[in-house]
Amino acid sequence: MVGFPGCSAGFLLPLFLLQVSTWCPATSGFSVKGPAEPILVLLGADATLPCQLSPEQSAAHMHIRWYRARLSPAVLVYQNGQEQGGEQMLEYRGRTELVGDSTGKGTVALLIHHFRASDDGQYRCHFKDGHISQEATVELHVIGLGSAPHVYMTGLEDGGIRVLCSSGGWFPKPKVQWSGMVGVKLPSLSESQTQDGDGLFYVEASLVVMDSSLGNVTRSIQNPLSGQEKVSTIFLPEPFFPRMSPWRTALAGTLPVLALLLMGISYTGWREHQAKERAVKKRKEESDERDQMKKEKEMAVTDKVKLEEELEWRKALYAADWKKALLYPDWRKEQFQPALVTVNHKMFCQNNSDPEGKENLREETEDPSLSNKQGDCNLITLCQEAFTLGRHYWKIDIEDTDEWTLGIYEEPTDSNDLQKEKFRVLERKGNKYRALACCLQAVSLEKPLLIEKCPQKIVIFLDYEDGDISFYNMTDDTHIFSFTQAIFSGSLYPYFKLRSMDLSASAQY
Repeated sequence: MVGFPGCSAGFLLPLFLLQVSTWCPATSGFSVKGPAEPILVLLGADATLPCQLSPEQSAAHMHIRWYRARLSPAVLVYQNGQEQGGEQMLEYRGRTELVGDSTGKGTVALLIHHFRASDDGQYRCHFKDGHISQEATVELHVIGLGSAPHVYMTGLEDGGIRVLCSSGGWFPKPKVQWSGMVGVKLPSLSESQTQDGDGLFYVEASLVVMDSSLGNVTRSIQNPLSGQEKVSTIFLPEPFFPRMSPWRTALAGTLPVLALLLMGISYTGWREHQAKERAVKKRKEESDERDQMKKEKEMAVTDKVKLEEELEWRKALYAADWKKALLYPDWRKEQFQPALVTVNHKMFCQNNSDPEGKENLREETEDPSLSNKQGDCNLITLCQEAFTLGRHYWKIDIEDTDEWTLGIYEEPTDSNDLQKEKFRVLERKGNKYRALACCLQAVSLEKPLLIEKCPQKIVIFLDYEDGDISFYNMTDDTHIFSFTQAIFSGSLYPYFKLRSMDLSASAQY
């Protein structure tokens, strides 16, 4: 053996072992650890998804990949010391990055900006070192807290008041619950939950409240993951509920008691003195009948007075807040002036092909000025000055026509420019109804309407100062639709024709 000057064999052996360990690094295995619990993040916020090599070691030379269901395309790819954008999913471009500079210690944290509903679910952190690869799964839940529930009354139904609630912007699918004033849970009449294009849930539910003493009704919507909820409450005044006649209630309770009393007297008398009891019973029955008739007359008078007082009280409550209550159109008329209008029955009968109407064509004639002001097909004439202020109402008998347009139109300041006439109308075509705000060149509002009972008579209420036009179905005394916050600048006229609106091609949807 060739020796080294000045060096002993005991010194050479440790030096040789040190050189071998430097030239041949160990390729021992490793594992990847992620968080044990799911990560919760609010919709639109930023969040970090952590991942750690075990045992702790440098990951700078490794191939690191964050992905969802498939390895490629990925959420983020890190290789050769930098991020690689070629395989990145389109929806994550510009929204992801690795946090800090901790790869030297095996820590890889993925930062995602502005979380969306579609980001909800599992993420996998994949490490590859040569032929060895390991990964961990990170569970992430996106939480979307929607808008506060919008709760309002829609009308009477099945002897109670129908209440509707709606709210949007929730994720995941929320839990919804009606409850009374003392926290008693109430079942929904109907409930629907739909998702929009961003994956967020829109909730709509209805409830029919039968108990007039319930007072407040509360609607709560809760996120199932975070437990956070939003609540809205509506007060249902007791006078708004339909009531059973007190006279009927009193009579139903009195008659059974009286019958039992007479049966008891008759049975006792027959047992003791049958012959004598018959005479006593006859006199008693006559006396009881007179007393009963007297009592019933007194009760009828008393009940009538109470009903009249209660009706006046309920009407006073309604009059104090009638604008918010879309109920009782007959009471609403007291706040408005009746408009002097006539319907051109000649054109009405011609359109309906009514034989009886055709025999009466001579009863009314068409006003020549109507064609110039309101269009050749308008069947209604205003027999007073145009509406420029105040509150007015009028009623139209539609009968069984299957196509009509009804409402008002606003005459432009320049009467020669008829193309700028503004219409706010209800329209029926077959079984389809819609509310329409438009001129002949453009449509500013179009809303389909669901009407269960076909209207035979419709009352229109116009509040010029408040910019409100409301339509009521007098067949069942229900509210159909209201144009609110309208801005009037000209003269308003009633409008009614037996066909749908004729709009230009540029105004059609």
